[in-house]
Amino acid sequence: MKRSLAPMVAASVLMLFFTAMAPSQTAPPTQKQAPSASTGTEPQRSADGSYTLRRSARLVVLDVVVTDRNDKIITGLPRSAFHVTELDQPQTLLNFEEAGAHSVPTTASIHSTAELDRVAPQAPVNILLLDEFNTRFEDMAFARYSLKKILQKQPDKLTTPTMLIAVSLNNFTVLQDYTQDKQALIAALDHHFVAFPWQVHNGGWVAERFATAFGTLTRVAEAVIGHPGHKNMVWIGRGFPAYNFINGPVDTENRVNNAVQQCVNELRDARITLYPVAPAGLTVSPGGGYGPDAAFNDPFGGNYQFTKLAVATGGRSFYGRNDVDTVIGDGIRDGGSFYSLAYRPTTTSADPKKFRRIKVTLDDPNMKAITREGYYVELPPARVNPVNPSRRLAFEVLSADSSNMVYDGVPITLTPDAQNPDAFNIFIDGNGLIWSNATDTDPRRAEVVVVASTFDKKNKELKRISRIVRVAAQDVPPVGQIHHNMDLHFILDHDPKAVRARFVIRVSATGRIGTADAKLNQPTQAQTKTAN
Repeated sequence: MKRSLAPMVAASVLMLFFTAMAPSQTAPPTQKQAPSASTGTEPQRSADGSYTLRRSARLVVLDVVVTDRNDKIITGLPRSAFHVTELDQPQTLLNFEEAGAHSVPTTASIHSTAELDRVAPQAPVNILLLDEFNTRFEDMAFARYSLKKILQKQPDKLTTPTMLIAVSLNNFTVLQDYTQDKQALIAALDHHFVAFPWQVHNGGWVAERFATAFGTLTRVAEAVIGHPGHKNMVWIGRGFPAYNFINGPVDTENRVNNAVQQCVNELRDARITLYPVAPAGLTVSPGGGYGPDAAFNDPFGGNYQFTKLAVATGGRSFYGRNDVDTVIGDGIRDGGSFYSLAYRPTTTSADPKKFRRIKVTLDDPNMKAITREGYYVELPPARVNPVNPSRRLAFEVLSADSSNMVYDGVPITLTPDAQNPDAFNIFIDGNGLIWSNATDTDPRRAEVVVVASTFDKKNKELKRISRIVRVAAQDVPPVGQIHHNMDLHFILDHDPKAVRARFVIRVSATGRIGTADAKLNQPTQAQTKTAN
């Protein structure tokens, strides 16, 4: 059954998070259910009408970097060297992987997200992000110089697939998808045109810059969550603008903290560790040109610093140094040197407001384990309202729709209809779907949100079609886990100006998103020969 998702709320990245911080609004509900860590109970109805209460406890996965007192990476440690506690209770490790256990095979060569997921699904990756919305123009030039310098020192074939992203207040652009080609990254960096960030220089647009930081983290996490390997995000820039919460509304800081925690949870689920690198180097004056409160020992500004966000994800921040190329290299180095630990929590509390603090210690007191600080148990996604969709839903779908980033949270395959150039077949792999239990009157169903948009040659969006699609599964057990695929047929409105279409699939039960792109109105081989 199909229903129009109308009206789709045209909420931008800026308005979503800033509205959440405004004193007259309530904080948005958590939309994702943490796949890595949560406990809870859910009644299951049996065929005879009785209910059984089942309790499940998901695994907590930790990516741990170990260093000595001189900050040198330590590898080769055994499983017995690690000890984990959650809420001060000892935990039993169920899985242990040594550092570098999932590197890309030497015979493989990765040049896209699709190749990464197919050839090396467990491999660690690097995500290099240029923050161009909260960094001064002269510092951006130094950041690009430093990034190019460290890339030039790498081998022609990188050991770790790397993606390059640039973000300004107006644009989120993937300059280069995952690749092991060093020259491809350097070429993408050289050809990238940076607009002058006048908002930073005049000290304004603070709310929009905060919102862009939160929105960027969320977009990246939702896009890459389908790749189960570890992601190392090196954020080159300030991250948060300088802001004194004392001068703002009384509850603004609380709302910022809520948004930060939401980002931490999403980064955790996607296995992203954040490494902010401040590109300004050593500052002469405490202000450093970033505002009166941006002292040199607090370069990320505000009471809630970007560096705290990094520590919460298990990363580290680098600032106050002129060798920015070296610290970028340190962040990249950490991404390929982590141990993976997994345990099932012994604590039974499912209180979503209680922070479940994690601590990892080692037998050798001269060694330090760096990992995320803990997590909050999250609630499942909110139900999709087709008449009045939430700002959260609109943000997620529209961000994926307007992006050139590949979202692999839902495995989908797009094939053109041989009989109709404006029609496409969408195959959704059952691994990405959740099917409801059957009742006395209804079969098992899965629900997805489908958004299809067309774009012209200047990448201007021409039209967007959105639907909620619910499909029933026939001839399957009424309860329990099943693997059942979904096939959809989608017809676009013909537009001779359209050269590209983008399809966004969001699974309502999990909030995960997958995307696929297709070319439109391309000349046939016969037409090309005639034109020549």
